[in-house]
Amino acid sequence: MTLLTALSGQLASMHHSGYGEYQRVYQHLYGEAPNAESVAREFLQTQLARVQDATNELPAEPEQLLAWVEQRCAAVAQDYADYLEQRQQGRPRRYFQNKAHALYVLQRVAPTKQVDGAWLYGLLHYWQDQRFDGLLSTYLEELGDGEAAQNHVVIYRKLLSDHDADSDAGVEDEHYLQGALQLALGLCAEEFLPQVIGYNLGYEQLPLHLLITSYELSELGIDPYYFTLHVTIDNASSGHACKAAQSVLNLLPLGEGRADFYRRVAEGYRLNDLGAGTTAVIEQFDLHAEVVAMLERKRTFGQHMHSDYCRFEGKTVNQWLAQPGQVGAFLQALQDKGWIKRNQDPAESRFWQLIEGAGAAMFGVFSGYEKQVLHDWIAGEWISDQRVAPVRRGRSSRFSQEQHRPADPDTQALVDSLWKLPDEQQLNALIPWLSARRHCTPAGLYATRRFIQLRARLR
Repeated sequence: MTLLTALSGQLASMHHSGYGEYQRVYQHLYGEAPNAESVAREFLQTQLARVQDATNELPAEPEQLLAWVEQRCAAVAQDYADYLEQRQQGRPRRYFQNKAHALYVLQRVAPTKQVDGAWLYGLLHYWQDQRFDGLLSTYLEELGDGEAAQNHVVIYRKLLSDHDADSDAGVEDEHYLQGALQLALGLCAEEFLPQVIGYNLGYEQLPLHLLITSYELSELGIDPYYFTLHVTIDNASSGHACKAAQSVLNLLPLGEGRADFYRRVAEGYRLNDLGAGTTAVIEQFDLHAEVVAMLERKRTFGQHMHSDYCRFEGKTVNQWLAQPGQVGAFLQALQDKGWIKRNQDPAESRFWQLIEGAGAAMFGVFSGYEKQVLHDWIAGEWISDQRVAPVRRGRSSRFSQEQHRPADPDTQALVDSLWKLPDEQQLNALIPWLSARRHCTPAGLYATRRFIQLRARLR
């Protein structure tokens, strides 16, 4: 029996029995389970086998990588310029039909975004080796150098929280694959070093979808800061994309192992193609299907909560919700009776009045994301003349509460555990606090700042 098979059986017996394969691996590795490294190794071997025969996009010789990165970046810049010109000529948004569509995508890429940079975690142990400087600076920048206002996971979580869209309901198993890969690479860096470097090379290239996403989120009143931050740091001249290519050259063996090393770099690069990428998630969205799926998920909670006062097509609300598969017909019944008026201001629909507004009978039943889905589905082709609120920008408003945060017991315990240790032992003791699970906590942020300070002192 393999570890992954055993893991499936183990977690299936727990309350997380609904997890799919990738989500099980993701949660196991993120949770820092005792056998996480063994599970990560087996998972990586399985996924590498999937890309074994895939097309290799990298140049034939590693010395061509820097020019290759520049060419790709220039092509993306031209494509983006073409997109902007199309928008100025009146073309509609390319990605997001409405705000609900954008929030749908943000939710489903969240498992990846919430372990941002995790594939580089295992390289922290090479802090004394200058060949790793570009990779380590990339990882520490993903961690915001220990500042909450710049920590990518903190920023992304706040983005979801601001729109009450931080639930994982509706997130499917395939959406956990890339995050599981990143966690696995971070735990097996020594054994899979070329693959880690190759994965980093692929992930840090500036994609067109990042630029378009930033532009369209801003139009919809969603703060694009997380995405614009990546646009600036993933540049080809001095950012992560450049450092990624240079790191391949820095760590490439000088002897006969060179060809095999570069072959494995290409394998790691191809791991980026597994699972549902951002553009695939964007294309998966169907507003009506999402309304039905969302209400179906809530059906079991509401099937006994309604009175029998109102009937639609001869059935009470409780009867409509009693069995799965009736939500679509129930929505049509609400439309037929005039409770939902499609392609009009949602405020004119009696159903929406029960959800939103002063004295709404179902106030609090739906999350911010769920209300947005219902709102945009009802509105349809109706367009409000109300302008989208401007997106707040700037660090001070974004994280001003950080200045008044109460003392954190984990941080205090970490400080107490370090004070008697020599600098090098302190540095090594800090590394576990820079893991995917911990670095965004107050103690992890402190550990990141202290790690940077000690590394600079010891170099």
